[in-house]
Amino acid sequence: MTDYIIATASTADLPAEYFKEHDIPLISYTYTVDNKLYVDDCREETRAATYTAMRKGAMASTSMINSYAYHEFFKKLMDTGKDVIFLDMTRQISHSFISAGKAADQIHKEYPNQRFYLMDTLCVSGGLGMLVYYMVKLREAGRSFDETIKWAEANKLKIAHWFTVDNLNYLKRGGRVSNAAALVGSLLSIKPVLYVSDEGKLVVASKVRSRKTALLYIIARMKEDFTEPDGKEVFILHADCMRDAEFMRKKVLEAFPTVSKVTIMSLGAVIGAHCGPGLLTIFYLGNKRYS
Repeated sequence: MTDYIIATASTADLPAEYFKEHDIPLISYTYTVDNKLYVDDCREETRAATYTAMRKGAMASTSMINSYAYHEFFKKLMDTGKDVIFLDMTRQISHSFISAGKAADQIHKEYPNQRFYLMDTLCVSGGLGMLVYYMVKLREAGRSFDETIKWAEANKLKIAHWFTVDNLNYLKRGGRVSNAAALVGSLLSIKPVLYVSDEGKLVVASKVRSRKTALLYIIARMKEDFTEPDGKEVFILHADCMRDAEFMRKKVLEAFPTVSKVTIMSLGAVIGAHCGPGLLTIFYLGNKRYS
């Protein structure tokens, strides 16, 4: 049976048009900018407005989704009579996953004759989006509920996540670096390069002295674990730094001319609220994750 639902959260960071076109139900996170509440609607103009406000000094923060909201969302999906696969951010980065798990436990009891699969994706942002993207392609190609889950579980740790930030102060606010480290890093123009580990944790891979060096470092790491790029896609997501995203697309195509496509998208506001404008990310289905 291919008549099942694949659903996800707004933090998959794909465009709103993609979710609509492929009939992917979405639960949205919320965030605040200078204490005004917004819904993460995945629209490009919403993301752009958020980063413009942040560059002008606005403070942004995010909220978890509670178990009640997840339960109501899941219930609507199950009431269609179809089996459901739900994908959210890794539990290591988002405590919302715990709330989703509590809601899923209720759903299993309330709908004993339907299947509901909550996946700990070990992915975040465009990595989560890429996992959703490949799973939707499998469903649309006629793969069954079980086949799609089996592929996803076997391949989710092959989705590489690379990040570099432009301003350490946002990581300082989120507790990722200390006040002293942020000050010293800013004075020395330190640009950390981070990745998501097999455990779903955000880890620093390197600290370099310039933005360009950070971007080229990512390309160098890609050459180590993206050895079978033929026909695959690469996602580049950016928080109001299109010039760097275009630079990276050019470098990716130079290094991997056989990829099918390199797609540039704006980063979602929820992830961007934690890392700030200037965050540049890249995602691809490689051989394994960096360690």
